[in-house]
Amino acid sequence: MDLGLAHRVALVAGGSSGLGLAIATELAREGADVVIGARDPARLAAAEAALGAISNGRVVASRVDLEDEQAVRRWVDDAAARMGRIDIAVTNSGTPPIGPPTAFTPGDYRRAVDKVLYPPMALALAALPYMKAARWGRILIITSETVHRPIANYTLSGVARSGLLRFAQALVAELGASGITVNVLASGYMRTRPVEQLAAEMAARAGSDLETQFRAIADHIPVGRVGDPREFASVAAFLASERAAFVTGTLQLIDGGASVTGGQPAHLTTASRDVLV
Repeated sequence: MDLGLAHRVALVAGGSSGLGLAIATELAREGADVVIGARDPARLAAAEAALGAISNGRVVASRVDLEDEQAVRRWVDDAAARMGRIDIAVTNSGTPPIGPPTAFTPGDYRRAVDKVLYPPMALALAALPYMKAARWGRILIITSETVHRPIANYTLSGVARSGLLRFAQALVAELGASGITVNVLASGYMRTRPVEQLAAEMAARAGSDLETQFRAIADHIPVGRVGDPREFASVAAFLASERAAFVTGTLQLIDGGASVTGGQPAHLTTASRDVLV
């Protein structure tokens, strides 16, 4: 299937690792020009090299603090000047600390919003003028399943991420027939570096192997396993494409069915590592 992504220009926040890199890789394979932004220069360099090896388009890696609104705007403007336009913006943000609601102060909630909610909004708002000028665009807001349902001890994540869904829906209503679509992708447990670290810690404590712990992590997921980032990226690439022109304002749950059964991760405690997107 030709997704019509050849020579489209895509900005991918957090594109040096995890789901961001998986999405950047999928877009590059489809022929898009990809600009990735993140803070770690070593990871950026490695990601740029990996993307360059499989891409027929242009690949640019930029060091940017995605929590700095002015830095994000400069990143977008610089990318547009260098690449000629912005067609696709993939937002991404960090994960706040875990714990029950009473474990945090109002200041903790404020910092969670600063970390999780505002950076994607800043990127989307900076990219929109370029998309409006071209009358074509795709905004993909990457978040986690906490945007849809409560998960034990992910209080800050759920509170901060819920605003992203309402922001996306409001954009859809305003943009109308502009040719710009906005969709939210909510990840469940994926085999990313934090989940691999969690599995390794669990294996060390239990004296077992990694695969046993991956199965334990997935005990609440109907399909019986954690996800592959490439599966997530495939959905993102479709939503970024010409083929998805009639898909907007949606929440795409990519969680192996966990949201249907409402299961909670049995391994999750207040001492667990942050593992959601």
